[in-house]
Amino acid sequence: MIKSNIIYSYGFREEFLKLPKNIADLAIKKEKIFKENPFHSSLRLHSLKGKLDGLWSISVNSKYRIIFKYKEEGDILFISIGKHDIYRSL
Repeated sequence: MIKSNIIYSYGFREEFLKLPKNIADLAIKKEKIFKENPFHSSLRLHSLKGKLDGLWSISVNSKYRIIFKYKEEGDILFISIGKHDIYRSL
């Protein structure tokens, strides 16, 4: 169970509001799973490489991802949410 706070960047909030309702609802469910067990297989948690080193990704579904980072003080910052191509915009 995550004992840290999840903080949402401004960009994440803006992107979340633009999601189709069914994807937004699924993202909320995935966040709950993440809080209970960040290593749950449905999340497909993995660290990112290259220019995105230090960031992590979880899957909302086969097309949508949540990109986040662990902050030094222990909080988790949700940076971006969107289709797989969001990696290019970071």
